[in-house]
Amino acid sequence: MFFLTDFKIGFWNAWIFMSAFLIQMLVIFFVDKRVRERSHISFKLRRNRLERYASILGNIIWFLALAYSVFLPLRTGTIWFYTGLVVFMTGLSLLTFATYNFIATPVDQLITKGVYSISRHPMYLATFLICAGAGFASGSLLFVSLSIIMSFCFYQEAVIEERYCLDRYGSAYREYQKKTSRFIGIPQKHPG
Repeated sequence: MFFLTDFKIGFWNAWIFMSAFLIQMLVIFFVDKRVRERSHISFKLRRNRLERYASILGNIIWFLALAYSVFLPLRTGTIWFYTGLVVFMTGLSLLTFATYNFIATPVDQLITKGVYSISRHPMYLATFLICAGAGFASGSLLFVSLSIIMSFCFYQEAVIEERYCLDRYGSAYREYQKKTSRFIGIPQKHPG
């Protein structure tokens, strides 16, 4: 693994892994207007200065990683590629199920089923795994580092979203917090 790797545009580059996000966004965009609006609630939430900077930084890093992935060749046939592929597939599975749960749950209800029973923020966890997987598969320590920094920024977003959920869902969300880890944990029985 290298901090900086080859920098060339190509078909077999890390963008293949990163395209999962674009596909997910298109699915959410075309499913239902209310679902689409729910997916953008965090942009409307109040933030203090640190939270605003973390949000901006996280999104900038995500866009830079997306652009960088176009120029980042995958290291096919190496242990790094296969390690990255496993991490990516884990993230992609999580993103797929989280997106399904997000869409399938009525807009006015708290999402607690499926992968949301093991993580209150499975999409942020999936984002980290997909990006880290792309970094490993391309042998880029820089890309993995960007993924780690981005995950700290998304942690701030998760905290902000939880404030919103506490305001909106009250004691139901408080109970959900007690039973479900913020990012990853052992599933516990949910009421109903």
